[in-house]
Amino acid sequence: MPTARLNNGGPGLASLNPTEQRERRQMLLLTVPALVVVLVLLGIPLAMLFGLSVYEKGSFTAQHYLRMLEDPSYSRSLWLTIQISGTVTLLAVIIGYPVAYLLSQLPARWAIIGMTFVLIPFWTSLLVRTYAWLVLLQRRGVINKTLVNLGIIQEPLYLVHNVTGTIIGMLHIMLPFLILPLYANMCRIDLTLVRAASSLGATPRYAFWAVYFPLSLPGLMAGALLVFVLSLSFYITPAILGGGRTIMISMLMERNVNLFFEWGAASSVAVVCLLVVLGIFWMLSRWLSVERVMGG
Repeated sequence: MPTARLNNGGPGLASLNPTEQRERRQMLLLTVPALVVVLVLLGIPLAMLFGLSVYEKGSFTAQHYLRMLEDPSYSRSLWLTIQISGTVTLLAVIIGYPVAYLLSQLPARWAIIGMTFVLIPFWTSLLVRTYAWLVLLQRRGVINKTLVNLGIIQEPLYLVHNVTGTIIGMLHIMLPFLILPLYANMCRIDLTLVRAASSLGATPRYAFWAVYFPLSLPGLMAGALLVFVLSLSFYITPAILGGGRTIMISMLMERNVNLFFEWGAASSVAVVCLLVVLGIFWMLSRWLSVERVMGG
């Protein structure tokens, strides 16, 4: 008879001896507390969130979702959020990959010093960092004054209270979230593979792109995905550096709650954002396995 298999490729309980079956049940029981925590802290709040979006005044309704389809401000904010998040992710990859690569090639002592500078933003409040960028980027800020004094520009640049300032502030905050998983992945790459390619006649550039870069893709994808998902829900930085002109989807949710007291409308926006994130995960899983992205 064919051996029964579980989804993970392991043997089914029916094909195990009594001792192995008892050990398997004990392992399953050990996961029960974690499953309860996930259910209480994640499952129940998500169910309540969905309930608020479709249940109002004692009856089920789809008016909040219909409003999102009819009101162009929702689609504009959602599209702007995706654009800003994608731009921040792309810039983080362009800047963060060389930094992570340099750190992974440095001696241990210098790598620790470099990683300290990467982690410094985590030691400062998000609000403080955002207001620091406001001081630097405003029309009479440090950057504009320096450029004018050097004669590089004649008039101050509009670097804040717009999409540009929002992207700059978010990029500074998001960079460590890309560098850390990418650096951890690069440290696990076997450099003898690159040297083997070089010994077989590959140029340094070809050896990097043919051997090293593919091996670093799991860390790069994990970091980029983390940056993109976190950027979708950003609120403080767009609210301050955007100056009320850059309306991301999180700001719409805040206005629905604090200005209009529409919990159902805010919940429907949150549900749509969740579906967008799940859709991104699904599309990513079509090209790259979750185990590989997480370093498995």
